[in-house]
Amino acid sequence: MSEKLIYSDESYLINGICMKVYSILGNGFLEGVYQECLEMEFQNRGIPFVAQKPLKLIYEGRPLKQTYKPDFICYDKIIVEIKAVSNLTGEHKGQVMNYLRATNYELGLLYNFGHYPLLEIERIPNLKDRIP
Repeated sequence: MSEKLIYSDESYLINGICMKVYSILGNGFLEGVYQECLEMEFQNRGIPFVAQKPLKLIYEGRPLKQTYKPDFICYDKIIVEIKAVSNLTGEHKGQVMNYLRATNYELGLLYNFGHYPLLEIERIPNLKDRIP
């Protein structure tokens, strides 16, 4: 029995928007350029989003003074992080996994616009309740 992907319809739309931006701009720009273009595309397509909204972090049930500002929260339930580096590393994926655990969001999408020749995409579910 196969499990259904978390938020598959929403992530499909976000993926399409990111691929469009990458196909137009390619790689080589700073992250801020991709951030601005994604904001335009999310608006154009009616994707509900908030850019760089400070989120409270919780440690052992207690809120921290430090906050986390994801690049985007889409649909009020998906963390979207963007990078503009030659290759994604374990640290980038680990960062998103930590944010998911700390905020209790269920899905993180990590996009690398600096990769050539294709946009790098990582779908990272929050595995907090899953048994390894």
